[in-house]
This record gives sequence, C-alpha cells and structure tokens, in this order.
Amino acid sequence: MTATAAGRHRASVDAAGFVLDVPLLGADEAAARVLRYWQDGARLTELPCGSWLLQLAEPVAGRADRGPGLPLLARSGGLVSPDALEGEDGEEAAGYLVRLHHGVRERHWLADLPPVPLAHRLDTGSLTVRRLASLEREPEPEPVVESLLRVPRPDLRAAARVRPASERAVRARSTDPRTAGAPGFPAGVLPAVGLAAVLLALGWTSATLFGASTGPALSIAVVYAVLVATAAGLAAARRARAASQEPSASPADGARATGGAAAGTRRGRPRWFARFRRSNRTTGTGTSPGSSPGRPARTARPRLAALTGLLSALALRTPADRLIRGRHVRYLDDLTGAFRRRDWDEALREAMALGGEREPGGASWLSLALPRRRTGPLRPSRAQGTTGAVSALSGPTVHQHLTELYRNAAEALEREGRTDEAAFVLADLLSAPAEAVALLERHGRYADAAALAEGRGLDPELVVRLWWRAGERDRAVRLAERHAAFAVAVRRLADVAPDQALRLREAWVRSRQAAGDRMGAVEAAWPEERLRPLVAGDLRDAVALGGTVRARAFAHLLALGAGAACAPPVRAILAGGEPELTDQRAQLALSMARLPGLDPALDRELATAAARAVVRDGGFGPDLDVRGGREALRSLLERADPLAAADLRPPTARPAPARPDTVTADGLPGRLRLSDAVALPSGGVLVACGQAGVRLLIADGRTKARWDVPADQLVVADHGGTVLLVAHYGRAREFSRLDLATRAVRPWTVLRGGEPLPSFDGRLLTVVEDRALTVYDTHADRPTVVWRELGSGTVLLAPPVRTPGSTAALVATGALFERWRWDLPDWQLRSRLRVADPEPSSAVLADGSVLVLEPDGHRWTLARTNENGTFRRPLPPLSGEEPVLLADGDLCGVATAAPDGGTTVRLFRGTGLDVLAQLRFPAAEPADLALRHHPGTVTVRHRDGRLLALTDDGIRLLANLRLTDA
Repeated sequence: MTATAAGRHRASVDAAGFVLDVPLLGADEAAARVLRYWQDGARLTELPCGSWLLQLAEPVAGRADRGPGLPLLARSGGLVSPDALEGEDGEEAAGYLVRLHHGVRERHWLADLPPVPLAHRLDTGSLTVRRLASLEREPEPEPVVESLLRVPRPDLRAAARVRPASERAVRARSTDPRTAGAPGFPAGVLPAVGLAAVLLALGWTSATLFGASTGPALSIAVVYAVLVATAAGLAAARRARAASQEPSASPADGARATGGAAAGTRRGRPRWFARFRRSNRTTGTGTSPGSSPGRPARTARPRLAALTGLLSALALRTPADRLIRGRHVRYLDDLTGAFRRRDWDEALREAMALGGEREPGGASWLSLALPRRRTGPLRPSRAQGTTGAVSALSGPTVHQHLTELYRNAAEALEREGRTDEAAFVLADLLSAPAEAVALLERHGRYADAAALAEGRGLDPELVVRLWWRAGERDRAVRLAERHAAFAVAVRRLADVAPDQALRLREAWVRSRQAAGDRMGAVEAAWPEERLRPLVAGDLRDAVALGGTVRARAFAHLLALGAGAACAPPVRAILAGGEPELTDQRAQLALSMARLPGLDPALDRELATAAARAVVRDGGFGPDLDVRGGREALRSLLERADPLAAADLRPPTARPAPARPDTVTADGLPGRLRLSDAVALPSGGVLVACGQAGVRLLIADGRTKARWDVPADQLVVADHGGTVLLVAHYGRAREFSRLDLATRAVRPWTVLRGGEPLPSFDGRLLTVVEDRALTVYDTHADRPTVVWRELGSGTVLLAPPVRTPGSTAALVATGALFERWRWDLPDWQLRSRLRVADPEPSSAVLADGSVLVLEPDGHRWTLARTNENGTFRRPLPPLSGEEPVLLADGDLCGVATAAPDGGTTVRLFRGTGLDVLAQLRFPAAEPADLALRHHPGTVTVRHRDGRLLALTDDGIRLLANLRLTDA
C-alpha cells in the first residue's frame, strides 16, 4: 500500500457505506457489525465475491480504520472507496460501487445487487411477549341533532279564506269510491252498477246479432253482470282501503280532469259545448298525479287498465252515456255562472284545478273515472308525474274555456286587492305557481312567495332570493349551499335590490371561507371591490397550499398591488422549464391574462414572461379550448413589451407525453403501516398511519409536516384545502378537521356505527348509517343532520362512490336490485338502472356505471354497464387467484397476482375502459391494495407502506414512496 493510500485509510471520513469482508469475518460477526451501524432507510446487499455492502441513509463521520469495514464515500450518486479515488471522474461512479479489490478496479451497479436478509439472525427466544391493552377507552358519541329543512306546504285556500268545498264538489272530484257518486251509496256500488249496465248491453247485442232468444240471453247477462259487479265492488273497496293508507298525490287535474267533470251537450247550452260534444269522442287528456322527486310514480297494472278502457268505451255506447254527460254539464254550467256573477267565494269553493298536458309517448287508456281531488289541505306537489288515464269526456275546448275563466278571475281579484285569492287561482286552479310567486312578490309578500316557490319546487335561485328578501337569511344560505345557487341568486337580486345582493355575496364569501375553499372565497368576492379586503387572508393561505392554487393566488395578489412580495416567486415559476411545473405555469399565465396587475411596469414585465412561457410550453394546456387560448394569449401580448411580443411566434401544441409502460413500486415494504393516502393537487401526498398520526410528504418522500393525531381514514374536501381525519375505535368514529393551509387541527365530533365517504365538499359530509345515507354539517358544533336519503325499505348494498358532481350506489328494494345515481349537491335522483343480482365483485362508478368481473375459462372479462349498454374488455390470462376489482370516483382498476409473488394493477377509465396506467407492486397481495381518485390525481397504496401517485391522465408519475420512520 502506498503512503498516500495508507494515509487515506487512517484519515477521518464521512462514510456513506461500508464493505464487510464476510469470508474473513464470518457471517455472525458481520451481521453484528451491520446491526450496530444500521439506520432507518439503510440497505444491505451482497457483492459477487461474498462480501456485504451496507449503504447508509445518512453519512457517518469517523476514522476509516475504526469502521466495521472498508469505508465508502458518496460520489455522483454512487459509492467509491478511498483507495479508488484516483482517476475517478464522477460519471464513472454514478449509480455504481467503485473499489479496488486485490489490486483490480471493480464497478458494480448498485441496483442489481441482491438484498441480504437479516431477520433470521435476530434471536428473539429470550424475549418475553406481552400483549398490551389500549390505554384509551372508546370515545363516547355525541347526540345527533336533526336540522332538516322542511319544505313549506302553503295552504292558499285557507289564506284566501275560501270555505271547504261543498258535498257535491267533494263527490264530483273524489277518486275515493266511498265519497264519489250519490250520497248514501256504499263503496264500490256505482262502479258495479256501471259494469252491470255494460254487460247487459253486451248480452242484448249478442242476442240480437246471433239470433238467440232474448229471455235466456238477458238472464245469462244479468247473472254474469252481478258476478262481475260484485268482484268489481270488492276490488274497489280494497283500492279505497289502500288509498286511505297512502299520502295523497298532488292533483294535476287540468283540462284533462275538468274535461271529465264538465262534458256533454244539451239544448240551450253555449256553442262551445257543442264543439266539445263533437270533439270529445276522439280527443282528451289524461290525469297526471304527482310523484315525489327521487321516487317512482305509481302506475296502474297494464292488463287491468286495458280492461277498464275497453269497458269504458263500451259504456259510452249505451243509454248511460247521456246520463253521465248530463251530470258533468250541470256542474260546469253552475261553476261558469258563479265566476261570471263574481260570486268569488262560491266559485273558488267549487272550482276544479287545471294542470299540464300528459307527456307525449306515454301509455294511455280510456277511463270513466271522475277527476281526482286532493285529500286533506290544499298543498302543491314539488313535482308532477303522469298517468295513462284519458277521459273520454275531456277535450281542449273545456280546457280553453276554464283557463280563460280562471285568468279573468285572477286579474279581477288582483285589481280588487284580494291578493291571496288571486294567488290561489294562479297556483292551485291554473297550476301556474311561478305566476303566483311573481304576483306575491309584486305586492311585497316575500315570505309567502318564498314558501310557495320552495313548496312547488321552482328554481332554487328564485327561492334563495325570495327568502333573503323576506329576512330568512339562514334558510336562504342553507338552500344556496345545498343547491350551489349563490351565483345566480346574487345576479338576480342585484337587479332589484343591490344592497341586499351585496350582503348575499358576503354571505357567499363567508360560506366558502368556512368550507376551507380559499380560491372559491376569492372568486366569490372578486366582482365586488368592496369585498376584496375580506379575502386577503385567503390569498395568503392559498399561497401556502402550493400547486396550481398558489399560481392562481399570485395573479390575484398582483391585481391587488402586492407586486413587491409576489414578483420574485412569479418570475421563478414563469422562467422555469420543469415538466412538473407546467400546470402551475399554465394556470398562472391564464389568471394573469384575465387579471391585469395594478403596477403597470411590473405588469408589462410579467406579462412578457408569461407570454414567453405559454409559447415555450405549447399553450395553456388541454383544459382550455383553442379559441380561449388565443384570446388569453392576445390579452397577455397587448400588455407585454411590444418588441418582445413581435418576436414571439404562435404557440405550437406539443404532442402528449407517452405513458410509461409499467410503473414499479419499491420492492421493500415500508416501516409504517399505511391506513390511507391521497395525492393532493398541491403536489404533496397526505398519508394516515393509524395511531402513528398523519404526515404530509413531498415527492421524494421527505416529511413536510406531521400531526400526532390518530387517523385511519382521510376524508378530503373537493378543493383539497381541508381534510377530515377519522380514527376508528370499534364502531365509534372520531373526527378531527385539518386545515392544510394553516396546519391547524380541530376536533369535531364522534359518531357511532357510520362509515363516511372518502370525500366531501368542505362542509357537508355523507355517512353510511344503517345501510342508508345521512348528510352532516361539519361546521356545526354538534353533529347535525341536514339531509337523509334512502331508508323506508330501500337499503344500500355497498358504500356509494362520490365525485364533486354526482354519487352512485347499488340499492336493493325488496327483491329488486338497482343502480341509483344522484346529482350533487342537491341530491336529485337522476337515473335508476335495473341490475341483476350483484356479485360480490361488483362495483359502481360515480357516473352510474356498474362494473363486474366475469370469468371466462382461464381468462377474466371486465364488464361496464350503463344506460347505453354493456362494454366488455378481456383481461390478460391469469395463472393465479381471482383478480380484485378496485373503484373510486370515475376510475377503476383490476389487481391481479403475478407468478413471482407480486401484483399488477391495471387502471381503466371512460366508457370504453381505456387503459390509463399499469402499475406493479413486488411482493404484494392484490387484496392489500386500494385505489383513491381525487380530482387531478390517482393514488394506489399498499397496506405495508408503499404507494404510487400519478396524474389522473396517467402520463406523469407524482410520487413513488415507501414510508419510513424518518
């Protein structure tokens, strides 16, 4: 050994690793030395000569001759021994081990060296195993507060001081056979008599046509009529009992209803009666009972309806036709006279309600039933359904007559100052609630107008505006949050009451701030300069969040005049060329194009830099259309340096980067158990480690923030600024609220027996309780329920899947299995799809697609079913166990076991199940993997502490992490 080399071996060095000569030391001594120098994140591998290479996570300072083996120095991402430093140029050591062995210079690729297991060298025989009990008792849940918004049921008849309808009108409009027809007749007798008359007519006709004796024919017809009439009476009684147990549906009576109650012609009647007489045999409209939103409308049995229609048509060709029509004609004649005499009390008490037309294409049948009357108080339905019943006595002429009659009455009542009666005519008789709401608003009756608008299910924006003007501010805000109706309500209110519109906009800003949506609060306040000081703190917090949120916040700060503080980071973002910052540069340039800076000189400089960044990156990204991109770039160029703008060429769209074939996770398990993880739009990865707390990691695995709060589940807000930390204690769930901008954690509540969905809107949290859905307000001090869905015999088969705009779930109603899909945030049921008996491997996506894994010999097929049909994608042949189906949001994946003990995960999206990415987890079981889709990112985690995060287009890898104790 030369003097120089000997000096290096005695010198103090910062060793990044050691080579232990195992053939010389022996395996036991080498293992003891490795354990003395072991660090979290260290790696032990074997060299071809049998020596061990210990790679340390952090360098260790000390004398070279006192280490456990040959010290190694870190050089250019590799390791070099001190005696091999001469002639080493950096590139030679990149990723390699370089050393002198027996005078020969060796280079070994570090990634190819096999690992050395040490677990079998740990002697645990002398250790005593003790099972520790938890020191913490299961937290006691708090009592739940019910705060459901009850839909107003305005009684316009009572407000108009209209007395109850007479007995005659009750019988005329009732569908209950116990009240229909003449007084004193028991239930079912009148329908039975009608059927008997029809059957007698049939017997007489058959006797005449076929030449049979009249006496026997009539006898047979009478016996047959009595039998059928008795059966009809019993059926009518059963229907009456069933109807008495069901809530009354809202009547959409209309021309179709009134036409059945006002038909016929006789001498001395107006000319329109004759026209109706001629037309009613071929035209008519059907009644349309209302149905509750989200519930199927009840429909009659097709066979019974067809039989009823046939018998009704035959009855109109018997002598009973004149009797039936005459009764309705007399009613309509008396009603018309009362309106023309302006006997308002009598007219409104006896009036029949009109409604809309029957939906085209619906099944219809002929019915002699009298118009349906609303039982109980007069309260409008929020939605109207349809029925196939078409009255043979109805026609457009009667509808036109009554419409004109009612409208003239409404105008006369308004002129006389009788606002309640006029609103009653418009809303209940003409079925024009919007006109009634406008009438009440014109007369300053804001509370009554709001109650009517909400009860009739009019536009939420109108309801919010009216409640706000009525002084019910809390109710208006809750409805606006539930229906996302702030923007339109503010715009409509600004036209009539600018000061109140300003206060409503301020409430909107406060609502977004409470939900932790920083940029949502900024965008709500920005159109009103007087409210911009309210969001200065939100802009500061948005900068702290990072990512594209920070870029948008910088543009708003420049517009407010904060150029001195914002200019340096803005210049750095625009001047960089890192691919991972492309989205930030695009969002910053787009926001600057829409928001000119307050300082003209600085704005010119930064607009020039932004235009150059757009040209360099090939545009504003795929989320902006071509026309919008041209307009945004033109706005930047108009404010940029003219000379620089003249030299810039139009941006050329770059081809999309190729997706990697396969992304492989770390081969070694982590040191911490991973309960949940989600990649955030800001670029970090939030992980929950059970009792070990929560950590925010950056892409290279370093810890950016840590919270010692137990968490087994992460419920992330759609905007990414707020997270609910959920700790599991048996059936109890303890919730804490984490603000990622301020890094503050605040306890919220404890619930028992519920499973929260993995995302929420920042305020309203959906929890699965007792196989139904419950929505909680997370801003309340105590758990407060603001909405419930399902229940009453309808249960969930599996937890729903949610995105910011929709929720879908598999639902069972008795023996019927369906897929239900709701629109958020107002929980409007938009579609229901009948499905077969769901398999255990079934899943559902938020867009309503149902996923099933179907076996096909040695292959499996992934089937996706929606309203448009079923699409199937065959999977590669499998040699292992059954694959595992993963789904979240609008993405799905299939995890399959590989022969070498690893797992391959294929991610799919779209109706055609296009392959998004292919991931590989060495030494992993498919059942231990989980998929998480947050807007913009997708995360696949393994319970042993490994995870992969990608952009939701599958192009860019965001993180490949392995959890350690550091």
